[in-house]
Amino acid sequence: MTTTLPVSTEQLQQIAKQIRKEIILMLTASGSGHPGGSLSMVEMITALFFSAMKHDPKNPKWEDRDRFILSKGHGCPAVYAAMAMTGYFPKELLLTLRKLGSPLQGHPDTRFMPALEACTGSLGQGLSIACGIALAARMDNKDTWTYCLTSDGESEEGQVWEAAGFAGFHKMDHLIALLDYNKFQLDGPVKNILDPEPFKAKWEAFRWHAQEIDGHDVGQVVEAIEKAKSVKGQPHVIICNTIKGKGVSFMENNNYFHGVAPTAEEAKAALAEIDGDPSLSEALIVAGKIKKGGK
Repeated sequence: MTTTLPVSTEQLQQIAKQIRKEIILMLTASGSGHPGGSLSMVEMITALFFSAMKHDPKNPKWEDRDRFILSKGHGCPAVYAAMAMTGYFPKELLLTLRKLGSPLQGHPDTRFMPALEACTGSLGQGLSIACGIALAARMDNKDTWTYCLTSDGESEEGQVWEAAGFAGFHKMDHLIALLDYNKFQLDGPVKNILDPEPFKAKWEAFRWHAQEIDGHDVGQVVEAIEKAKSVKGQPHVIICNTIKGKGVSFMENNNYFHGVAPTAEEAKAALAEIDGDPSLSEALIVAGKIKKGGK
């Protein structure tokens, strides 16, 4: 039985940088996947797996663990990177992402990776799953937290608001939703498709305790989670303002990279930006067995 050890903000920032590198490498090796939305959620995943959550990689079904549901399942490369770095499976598995027979499917799948809590990626369903898990924990008198990472685009799904209404009505104060508000979805800017604003006020109308923060300030994410835990009688949503493709200049706010993996040359440039060291990016490409000049 273990819990996550205290980690400084500076350490969390370095962890986030490493997760970004792993995302680039595994997506380049697979030749497919979703870089934009994976990169935008890195600080949220870092705060959860390395600071906020009570979990044990050596005993993933520990009864008293906190639960994490990735509702935006296409962002799973960020989660896989964090899981490998915390010891759920060997880091070498990351480069098998989306390969036949790999436990690292393109969306979370408990049949291949039992340490995951749910199969997700059919957008809009994750918050409902999280509500059920949180309700079960309360009925069992468990002092555990349920976290759900959702997104702005999938918040257009009616099921999200059914779940929000249910959680608010039942005062599910051990449920925390982190919302990746990167302002884009597959078809373009969210505001041009179905503008969610006033976003915070909508969640508050459903009886949620709501905060809005900079989702790329990992210290703010940690503080917001701690503040949420101090508020009783309400579920909690942390609206994290983020940038799609964060950390790689040519991917930032570039919706082309919603679901297009980088080429090896693009990966080299991306890794050089993340690390600020072109020679290191070259070494990582070689170590990742990724052929230069192609996918």
